[in-house]
Amino acid sequence: MAASATPDGAVTPRLVIENCALATVDAQDTEYATGHVVVAGDVIESVGPGKAPEGLAHVVRRVDGTGHLVTPGLVNTHHHFYQWITRGLATDHNLFNWLVALYPTWARIDAPMLKAATQGSLGMMVKGGVTTASDHHYVFPRGAGDLVAAELAAVAEIGARITLARGSMDRSEKDGGLPPDFAVETTEGALLATEEAIDKYHDASFGSMVHIAAAPCSPFSVSTELMRQGAELARRKGVRLHTHGSETVEEEKFCHELFGMGPTDYFESTGWLGDEVWMAHCVHMNDSDIAAFARTGTGVAHCPSSNARLAAGIARVPDMLAAGVPVGLGVDGTASNESGELHTELRNALLINRLGAHREAALNARKALRLGTYGGAQVLGRTAEIGSLEAGKLADLVLWKLDGLGHSSIADPVTALVFGPPAPVTLSLVGGRPVVEDNRLSNVDEDALARTARAEAQRLARIAAGD
Repeated sequence: MAASATPDGAVTPRLVIENCALATVDAQDTEYATGHVVVAGDVIESVGPGKAPEGLAHVVRRVDGTGHLVTPGLVNTHHHFYQWITRGLATDHNLFNWLVALYPTWARIDAPMLKAATQGSLGMMVKGGVTTASDHHYVFPRGAGDLVAAELAAVAEIGARITLARGSMDRSEKDGGLPPDFAVETTEGALLATEEAIDKYHDASFGSMVHIAAAPCSPFSVSTELMRQGAELARRKGVRLHTHGSETVEEEKFCHELFGMGPTDYFESTGWLGDEVWMAHCVHMNDSDIAAFARTGTGVAHCPSSNARLAAGIARVPDMLAAGVPVGLGVDGTASNESGELHTELRNALLINRLGAHREAALNARKALRLGTYGGAQVLGRTAEIGSLEAGKLADLVLWKLDGLGHSSIADPVTALVFGPPAPVTLSLVGGRPVVEDNRLSNVDEDALARTARAEAQRLARIAAGD
């Protein structure tokens, strides 16, 4: 089998992984007890049982996957990277009290802080198998520097794909919102800055490393005008839309008091339901809400650990899936999920949903893995590129080590990955390029990242305290 040639005559190098278990997460949930993956350049060339085909040319690396499981790279659909430097605070608060406690600190963040926080947040996720992440950044203090540029530079150094949801807030305390007055933008300023980020950074091409979404923060921090115009802007520019929705009973009450309707009806009235929209949390959804999401193709970022940390409740994920709602997993910000790993959300999604009405039938290991891979790609609008191991898709994949003590007595590899302790990542690829090898980040010095993040967290704490 000859390697393909580029227009300038160069050959495409190949990487071969074999002797591994495979969970492809394709439409048929195809699995192989022992199989192979061939990567050609930045795409998957073949996936199948047994050894890789004989006679492959230009193989630059062969990986023996004995004792490992290969899956698609995990896809994180909701995060707030900046919160990495405010972990461990307000640990006994519900959402509204937690926000009020932390907004004054978050409103002092600057570009160096955000870069350090981004590398901490994203680095931790990538070490745990994430290859594509979405970050919802909505705090833009005056004089903080170019925060979008700082974040994207940090992401590029680590090497993951990103959907940067350019957030915004324009409803402060004086308008009945939660953020302090000094922590918000003007409506016009937020819209202009969002459009600038889209024009400058959004890349819609196959294999893109950067997508930008329009993302007003939430009903209790954003005006109705910003919601409406943000949706119009996103559709005019052909990008996705993201916000928080139906997270707590307090939010439900807020929407009824301020708008005279519940969150889903409010979102529909402002143009915020559709197959280019996804919302974080969606914990308090009734049957009508779920039907509206299913009818419109609106997606959900399910964040089980954060929902539990903030006592928000248990989202009706089994009912959403049964109705046909696209659902992916999210870490959420690390000030409400201090572990910062999406891998742990596979397990927590399964366990927490079994506490709900469907009990043991709520989710199983393979449904949890699908949420964290294909489901996330669906929510971010990238199923043609990522989310499953199939020929022609991008070579975003993870080689999980399952032959150690922690998984030694679990025969089924997918069960071991989801139910067992966090599995070490032997190799993780983004577009065929390593981002993790032997459980260490490939492209950055993670010990240096830890030192920088600690220093920036301390600097932020001093500034917030007025020192």
